[in-house]
Amino acid sequence: MARKATAIVPAPPRERIVQALMRLASDRPWSDIEVGDIAEEAGVSLAEFRDHFPSKGAVLAGFSRMIDKQVLEGSSEDLAGEPARERLFDVMMRRFDALLPYRPALRRIAYAVRMDPLALAALNRVALNSQRFMLAAAGIATEGPLGLIKLQGAALVFGNAMETWFEDDDPALAKTMARLDRELRRGERVMERAEDFRRLTAPLRALAQAAFDGRSRVRRRSERRTGDGETEDPAAAI
Repeated sequence: MARKATAIVPAPPRERIVQALMRLASDRPWSDIEVGDIAEEAGVSLAEFRDHFPSKGAVLAGFSRMIDKQVLEGSSEDLAGEPARERLFDVMMRRFDALLPYRPALRRIAYAVRMDPLALAALNRVALNSQRFMLAAAGIATEGPLGLIKLQGAALVFGNAMETWFEDDDPALAKTMARLDRELRRGERVMERAEDFRRLTAPLRALAQAAFDGRSRVRRRSERRTGDGETEDPAAAI
């Protein structure tokens, strides 16, 4: 008895659009890719494209979220007892592994946006969102006064290591691992200095907060007196 052929279920439109952009970016200059080109490559209408993404840059952000998901689905349980730097090293290398099929496209995109401040700022916001989850996967807190410094530092560490990864043809990515280790060690020293600075300035911040609270109390008392019929300027009652 002949076996019935299994129907191939097409990928969801959102995923097809993301993959289409990365295919086009591997062959064409970034500035030459139009939303119509992406829609055609993905096999969707412009109306469908607009339902999922408002721009080409938004598709790139969607790609970043796709990679985030792949990395987060991995496991770092065997590194639970390791130092934070080792845990983050493992997470970032898993991210490089997930990005490997898209390296030609990412190399072209990175070089294209290097001289575009607006595009760089937009990509940095995408990177910060991704690194929030990469740090969380490594068990590193990102809330609190130093949270933004940690996020930006992680984005810079990964971006600097990516420069080496673009040209690293070794299947083991030895050069990338060495660069990432150096960048993480440098970032660790920066965070230690930031922590020290925060501890040293804690008394000054406490004094500033006390002075601010005192001025606020005086202003509130003054406003209450004024609300009872008194005025702050005695001459105004004449």
